[in-house]
Amino acid sequence: MHPTYPPEPWRIKMVEPIRLPTPTERREALLDAGYNTSLLRAADVFIDLYTDSGTNAMSDRQWSDMMIGDEAYAGSRSFYRLENTIQQYYGYPHVIPTHQGRGAENILSRILVKPGSHIPGNMYFTTTRTHQELNGGTFHDIIIDEAHDPADEHPFKGNVDLAKLDRLIKDVGAEDIPYVSLAATVNMAGGQPISLANLAETRELTAAHGIPIILDAARAVENAWFIRQREPGHADHSIARILAEICDLTDGACMSAKKDSYANIGGWLAVRDPDLAERARNLVVVYEGLHTYGGMAGRDMEAVARGIEESVEHDNIRARVEQVAYLGDRLIAAGVPVMRPLGGHAVCLDAAATLEHVPRTEFPAQTLAAAIYLDSATRTAERGAVSAGRDPVTGDHRYPKLELVRLTIPRRVYTRSHIDFVADSVINVHNARATIASGLTFTHEPSVLRFFQGRFTPADRMVQSRT
Repeated sequence: MHPTYPPEPWRIKMVEPIRLPTPTERREALLDAGYNTSLLRAADVFIDLYTDSGTNAMSDRQWSDMMIGDEAYAGSRSFYRLENTIQQYYGYPHVIPTHQGRGAENILSRILVKPGSHIPGNMYFTTTRTHQELNGGTFHDIIIDEAHDPADEHPFKGNVDLAKLDRLIKDVGAEDIPYVSLAATVNMAGGQPISLANLAETRELTAAHGIPIILDAARAVENAWFIRQREPGHADHSIARILAEICDLTDGACMSAKKDSYANIGGWLAVRDPDLAERARNLVVVYEGLHTYGGMAGRDMEAVARGIEESVEHDNIRARVEQVAYLGDRLIAAGVPVMRPLGGHAVCLDAAATLEHVPRTEFPAQTLAAAIYLDSATRTAERGAVSAGRDPVTGDHRYPKLELVRLTIPRRVYTRSHIDFVADSVINVHNARATIASGLTFTHEPSVLRFFQGRFTPADRMVQSRT
């Protein structure tokens, strides 16, 4: 057994063929996609590290449970199985199913956010902030400063800066803060966790002002793993116990079951307040489906319920996080700048450090993601200025301190040889970074969530076309 890569706690029953496109095919595919990995066809991708959302391999038990899904429109037996499982592991009494996590974000924002609202959070996430802004709110980053430094080794870079939060409450007034939005782990910081101690301190501060905390629980199981590994006093606690302790310190959660729960689709909103739950049930009927299916088929609710149970199994979460660590350690050993410490679901490349000759106005992360695809047909995701979008007031590009390329590893999908292939490619691109002459510029820029459908062209080509 390799000491840094223990065997996966599963064996393969079924395979899906994948094909490595030729260099010519890769160039044509990237051109057709407007240099945006979001627009690549899956058939043109060899190793797909774009996201871990809905791309995981379900277990034989999940597939088996899908066969007994109850497809009743109202009062499905599968809903009550899902509800009971969420109540058992996450602890929230009121459960409203949605088709995926952003469905829960939409419902929550429509209920709680209004023009003039201020929503503090430990770093933004793209869809979460968009829902808040579309309903008239303003997001405020209250994460600790260390989270914005890729080289800083702080073990809990998802922590809230309590002074920032306290100052915001005093500046805008608690009555205009509908909730504090906390992610565990923090996606845009590369899967960085929040500590239980910091969460408890945040809870104490918000409770004093009557402000609820809503958790983004998509990767809370991974956060529980890091607490077990890094936070004193928790080394002997089960993942299920730590997950419950995280949720106990919050008033509700939005969940994308496409992450920790291994499912291909599904999500939920869960809260403690019965009045808020009733309002959510009323709206979910409008936007998702009846409150006992919320956009999910019965078979999918069965898969999510089983996935929740599997997610807290020690071997499953250990193998998942250590596979990410293996890739990160290989890149660090080769001198590739990455977000440190390594997170739970992805390795994030510091594109601003790798392509320091490419100005931020030419989107280094988008440029690096395109270069990696050209090298190996590995699809990654930009998490920098393109994802940050434009300021809704000034219209200017937002330039976050983190300009990252996210290599997101789906759960139970790839083997060590696939991970080594990716590492070799990233190292090759890093070593040849001087050959990347320029960055990219928009040729088509959507007004909302532009990283999904925006199109680009090399900036030097655009300059030449204007002369």
